[in-house]
Amino acid sequence: MSLNSKLTAIQLNELAQFDTPTICNAIESFQIKPNTEGFMGPEIKCIIPYNKPIVGYACTGKISATSSATDDQKKLVTPYYVKLAEDNSQKIAVLEDIDDRPIGSFWGGVNSSIHMVFNCNGVVTNGGVRDIDDARKIGFRYFASSVLVSHAYVHLTEINCPVKVGGLTINPGDLLHADIHGVLLIPGEIAGMLAKACREVIDAENIVIEECVKRKGLGIDIGYLQELRLKMYKLRDSKRG
Repeated sequence: MSLNSKLTAIQLNELAQFDTPTICNAIESFQIKPNTEGFMGPEIKCIIPYNKPIVGYACTGKISATSSATDDQKKLVTPYYVKLAEDNSQKIAVLEDIDDRPIGSFWGGVNSSIHMVFNCNGVVTNGGVRDIDDARKIGFRYFASSVLVSHAYVHLTEINCPVKVGGLTINPGDLLHADIHGVLLIPGEIAGMLAKACREVIDAENIVIEECVKRKGLGIDIGYLQELRLKMYKLRDSKRG
């Protein structure tokens, strides 16, 4: 987050009250990027269903599991933990698996527990995860491409670096929002305004939703429906005019 200071825990928890589609719609309303950018592809899945999204700042690194770590790579573990411990802000680990295909998981009961000590409550990776029951018990969140059996020779190859996961480049300190729908990047320049924008998007959409729910099974005049949709768009767009 180079453009703004980090959000407070209260602000982050407020963003966690909204699902990723609502966050995505609110970001789109600022018109600061194409609507096809800023979120990970469907290959990154929520491995365990959760009741609530997680929001946090990215702590990044790269991993490999096809061969043993070099002496220099073995030394990366301590500075990686030091980076996690730098402050007590809410974090999400983002690790890019650089192997041709995932074969060894960095994530299991031990590493999940260690990360939670540093207020890191989930991982996003194009690699795999394991020890699903252990993660579920402690509430650690898994967003990954697959579930694996072994850790193989997994090790860090680089830390605190730009990574690419699910087609999205993530830099250290980027703000992420993730839930059962997927993972998205919150632009720093609008992060502090996003919760308010989410409420405005919901209010605008409810113009259509509430009327349709009320008339479930009864039909609705198409002209009236178009009026409702126009009112929704006008209300939503007027907030960013």
